Amino acid sequence: MRLIGEIDPARPLLVVAVEGEAAHLDGSLPVLLTGMGKVNAAASVASVLAGPVRPASVVNLGTAGALKPGWNGTHEVRGVIQHDLDTGALHSLTGLVWGAPLELRPGTDGPVLATGDLFVSEERARARLAEQADLVDMEGYAVASVALAAGLPVRLVKHVSDEAGEGAARTWLDSLDDCARVLAAWVAEELG
Repeated sequence: MRLIGEIDPARPLLVVAVEGEAAHLDGSLPVLLTGMGKVNAAASVASVLAGPVRPASVVNLGTAGALKPGWNGTHEVRGVIQHDLDTGALHSLTGLVWGAPLELRPGTDGPVLATGDLFVSEERARARLAEQADLVDMEGYAVASVALAAGLPVRLVKHVSDEAGEGAARTWLDSLDDCARVLAAWVAEELG
C-alpha cells in the first residue's frame, strides 16, 4: 500500500491496484496504490479511510477483462459481484447473506463487474463468469464494499485491457500503459 498525495475532504480519492495503472495521472488528486487482489484492496482502503481525514468519495480506476464479445473501452460499473465467494452455499449454512451483489448505479446501462482473486486467463473460467457478469477484475468489489461500509460514495471505472481468456496475461501487460493513458484522460474529463 502506498498513498501518493494528501487526502482532501472536498475531493475524491483515486484507488488503483498497481503503479502502472496510475502512470499518467497528473497528481492533482490523491492516489492509493493497493496492490493486487481483494485482501490488499480492502486492507488499503480501510486503512486510509480510518485516518483522520477522509475523502469526499472513492473512485476505483483500473483495468478489466471482457467476459463477453463487444465489451471494450472505458466503463463505469453498474453493479459488482464476487465470483470467488459462494454466497448461496454460505446462506444455506448460516441463513445469512455474505458478499451480496452491490448495486452502484441501479437502472443504468453500465456493466456488471465480477471481482475475485483469480486472474482469468482460461476459457472455462471466462465462460462461467460470463453467465453472471460482463467484465472481471481483482479489486473492485473490495474497494466498493469498504467505501460503502464507511458511508462514502464510490465509483468503479474500468478500461478493458484484455478478453479474460487464453493470452490475457500477455495482453494485459502489453496494454497496461495505453489503459493508464485512457484512465488518466477519463479522470481529467470527469473529475477535473
